[in-house]
Amino acid sequence: MGFGVYIHWPFCLSKCPYCDFYKEVKKNVPQEEIIAEYKHELDFYYQYTSENIVSSIFFGGGTPSLMKPENVAALIDYIASKWKTVPDIEISLEANPNSDYPEMFADLRRAGINRLSLGVQALNDADLRFLGRTHNLKQAYQAIDGVLQNFDNHSLDLIYARPQQKLSDWEKELAQAASFGMKHLSLYQLTIEEGTVFARKGIKALDEDAAREMYLFTEDYLADKKIYKYEVSNYARSGYASRHNLLYWTGQDYIGVGPSAHGRFCFSGFKGNLEQKPRDRKISRTSLYAENFSPLVSTLSSTLKPEKTCLEGEPEQEPRDWKISRTSLYAENFSPLVSTLSSTLKPEKRCLEGEPEQEPRNRKYYASTYNCQLEELSQAERAEELLLMGLRLAEGIDKKLFAENCGLDFDGFVDRERLKYLSDAGVLIDTPQNIRATREGFLVLNEIIEQLCP
Repeated sequence: MGFGVYIHWPFCLSKCPYCDFYKEVKKNVPQEEIIAEYKHELDFYYQYTSENIVSSIFFGGGTPSLMKPENVAALIDYIASKWKTVPDIEISLEANPNSDYPEMFADLRRAGINRLSLGVQALNDADLRFLGRTHNLKQAYQAIDGVLQNFDNHSLDLIYARPQQKLSDWEKELAQAASFGMKHLSLYQLTIEEGTVFARKGIKALDEDAAREMYLFTEDYLADKKIYKYEVSNYARSGYASRHNLLYWTGQDYIGVGPSAHGRFCFSGFKGNLEQKPRDRKISRTSLYAENFSPLVSTLSSTLKPEKTCLEGEPEQEPRDWKISRTSLYAENFSPLVSTLSSTLKPEKRCLEGEPEQEPRNRKYYASTYNCQLEELSQAERAEELLLMGLRLAEGIDKKLFAENCGLDFDGFVDRERLKYLSDAGVLIDTPQNIRATREGFLVLNEIIEQLCP
């Protein structure tokens, strides 16, 4: 099992008009003070995870490429001084194409980064301006060259399904993106989120049918280039899937440090005072760590109105505490598309009536939020999160691993009647060992998960 460390750097020089994540727009940031705070957070989590071996570190944001390389190196070294690390540890950092100095990528490589994710978002100047990006196409090309020269493992982010975008336009950009030689592509459908600049301006999302066509075209086109979809919005050449993000999607342990950072982990080698573990702050059962992901979160079609979600009141959202409902597939950069199938997937739902009294093998999982807040997860909460995350993967959910991770049998946790209904509808493939979404299922993934969750 892997174990990851996520470092959230929330600071940006400006905020993009589509972004609804927690950010701080600042030019003068007291970096050394913040790094000291992050080390204190790492100390706290080390008490509970000291026996874990770190397999990945991810610097996300915000704009973590604004960090001084020496501060990036300091955090990497501090993590390595406390936990054991695997020999081939993956250390990723998100960067923007425009930087204040030409040696940024070389300096980040020397600091210990070995995987660079570049947020280009568009490959023409008009759409870069529309998306509020502070770089132009020439700077994007220069940054891509810099990444390719300094890193062997790299990723490119693009946003598609922009208003008025045509399939032929997207095909040209996608062909160009595939030609760069990047090992990984993260491709996100633009969604208009409440409270964003785009929403206030009345910007409308692209027509669903057009977005659906782009989504299916993207998968087919990239597969021909041997760049395969392994998650809703992520594509990789063989051997280059994001190992860190796979921790989230496969239910492995990770900790998060910094504002908006969440974690999920099982205690190992506890070295602290158990009395300081529980904090007076509750985490929504459906809240999952989102700030390691890009600012595109999908929503259900307005036509999908489940009869009952079995959730009562949720606490008010604080600026640094993401509360994400299970009907928005909160995670990395995905925007699953809603098709006409959605109106048919509405069998009657049932509420969860009870939970087992004892955790299997005394394995207790905890959710963490900013400022070292912990809350124990029940088996049912853990199972729901595994379902939410695992169906995002092309390979789906291994039922044996599901049971090992939460102590509940998958077929016993979900509603079998609804599962059979979805399988018969052709949106799920269900075997005794595995469950996964079909090509058509990915288009209605939100609805599938809403129907399966008890």
